[in-house]
Amino acid sequence: MKAILALADARTFEGTGFGSEGEAVGEVVFNTSMTGYQEILTDPSYEGQIVAMTYPEIGNVGVNSEDVESRRPFVRGFVVKNYTPQPSNWRSSQALHEYMKANRIVGIEGIDTRALVRHLRDEGAQQAIISTVNDDADQLIAKAKDSPGLVGVDLVREVSCAKPYDWDEGRWQLNAGYKRRQSSALARARKAEDRSHAVFSVVAYDFGIKYNILRNLVEAGCRVRVVPAATPAEDVLALNPDGIFLSNGPGDPDAVPYAKENVKKLIGKKPVFGICLGHQIMGLALGGKTYKLKFGHHGGNQPVMDLTTRKVEITAQNHGFAVDADSLKGAVEVTHLNLNDNTVEGLAHRELPIFSVQYHPESSPGPHDADYLFKRFTDLMKKHRDK
Repeated sequence: MKAILALADARTFEGTGFGSEGEAVGEVVFNTSMTGYQEILTDPSYEGQIVAMTYPEIGNVGVNSEDVESRRPFVRGFVVKNYTPQPSNWRSSQALHEYMKANRIVGIEGIDTRALVRHLRDEGAQQAIISTVNDDADQLIAKAKDSPGLVGVDLVREVSCAKPYDWDEGRWQLNAGYKRRQSSALARARKAEDRSHAVFSVVAYDFGIKYNILRNLVEAGCRVRVVPAATPAEDVLALNPDGIFLSNGPGDPDAVPYAKENVKKLIGKKPVFGICLGHQIMGLALGGKTYKLKFGHHGGNQPVMDLTTRKVEITAQNHGFAVDADSLKGAVEVTHLNLNDNTVEGLAHRELPIFSVQYHPESSPGPHDADYLFKRFTDLMKKHRDK
């Protein structure tokens, strides 16, 4: 079926539709990852967006029930160069187009994705529409122009959990899948001679949390309680956790003022670790400001320097906003910088047990360079608990 991708600035691309029929409206961004399209589709941080993949061959490995990062896909639409409808992979249980159709994701393939990406780099990410039911380009452009953007829109409410829950699943292992780690971790912690594996209780705010973040917290020795994004700080402190985690999530951090106000109340009370949107919210709570990037960082190959060690990490990222370094107060230091554009990639308080990173250390999909951050969090909790 014929499909059209129309951008708000009147640029259009014609291709073939795949997945669900209909129309999808959202901000179109590009992702430079070579693998992991299923993880990308199910990343809640993509709520409100249409994702264009720069890697040309998509669909080759199909989809399966394990490689998901949330309860369902949240991406609005999907754009690829060449779609492979017949996957070849021993783990595949379904073709990508069938998965997209079942989850009502509209896709377009066969367009010049290089031209699209160059256009977005020059003109910036913008509102767009994919349609398989309307071939009137002028009407589609008008719809894209009239659609609301991400600025000022609270998308966190669309992706956060409805009620608290406990998480005890660890990372995936070949021939074993995902294993429940909590019981074995607790058993180790009870051994007086093995104090290095102490279990830490962590409350994780769900602003759109990815499963692999939770799995890495469990692997690091944490007992995790996930709470909705609007949970009052008083309720979190009443659980008396060893630490508090602020998750990734979609959209504009300024559009979730309740999150900033809750984090303000938590500062200085417990160790806090934030990732992506959690990092931006922490920046706001510490007195900083955020701003929208021209086309954002989306992909698994972003170079970041840890300014405390001068070590360069290759990181996975997915965000369209950043913390303004000049707006931060003297008590906060910038710990990490993006080497492509010098944007802030990490923060730490000079005195309090608080730190955050803009990128994704959970490596799903992406490199493993930043795994150490989960241990940094547990070390911080141990130090705070032992005082």
